[in-house]
Amino acid sequence: MSRFTINRRNLLATAISVLAPPSMNAWAATYPPIKAYRNPGCGCCEKWAAQLQKAGFEITMEDDPNLEARRNAAGVPAEIAGCHTAFMGDFIIEGHVPVEDIKRFLADKQTARGLAVPGMPAESPGMENGGQPEAFKVLAFKADGTWIEFSSHG
Repeated sequence: MSRFTINRRNLLATAISVLAPPSMNAWAATYPPIKAYRNPGCGCCEKWAAQLQKAGFEITMEDDPNLEARRNAAGVPAEIAGCHTAFMGDFIIEGHVPVEDIKRFLADKQTARGLAVPGMPAESPGMENGGQPEAFKVLAFKADGTWIEFSSHG
């Protein structure tokens, strides 16, 4: 028969396992980390990143004064360029793509190169300001530059 002894070590281990936020537990291993690039000082990109962090993604954001060149080198079609470009493992997330679409993309094991929300639609994730929502589409794009509708919002 084993006995559980209450001491500082056992008490601390129990407290950590009960009180640790989900990002320190199961969620941290669920999604690949995201490295995002934005035009210097863009605030809406930070708001988008905060939504991803809240959903359990590990994301870092870096300013890039030549974002267009990075986007071109990654193979993002210019016609569907968004506000920022993020790399998630082998995939690219371009613009204000909603968290639920990123999760679905990962769960469905997509063969596309990435997801994109062209432009900066009003009230899309990170662009919320209480105004009139603008309908927008999330596009799945392939390495050959073609794309199809992945989802629509609004």
